[in-house]
Amino acid sequence: VQLQASGGGLVQPGGSLRLSCAASGSIFEINVMRWYRQTHGNERELVASISTGGIPSYGDPVKGRFTISRDNARNTVYLQMNSLKPEDRAVYYCNVDVRSMLDDGTISSWREYWGQGTLVTVSS
Repeated sequence: VQLQASGGGLVQPGGSLRLSCAASGSIFEINVMRWYRQTHGNERELVASISTGGIPSYGDPVKGRFTISRDNARNTVYLQMNSLKPEDRAVYYCNVDVRSMLDDGTISSWREYWGQGTLVTVSS
């Protein structure tokens, strides 16, 4: 299973960006999908998560500004980021709980996968 994240870049304060993360490979089932972020020297911070049924949850710093969504048919999770602030600058990582199809035809147990990270810079 691979996760490919995209959509990061440079944006001015108050601007918007949309991150995407697509899961591919021998996927049997995806459970919770999440976005984390990390700045230099700090631990990864949970930004938002979304359940299989589409119920979102947000960290306090981003409530009311960010929106997480998912397309189950495309195995993709999105993060719409509005009203961006300089303190939102970080590397953003997607994180997904997946059960995969194994070579012998059985289903794996749940496993956590990480995307490669995409840099978001908010600066004038």
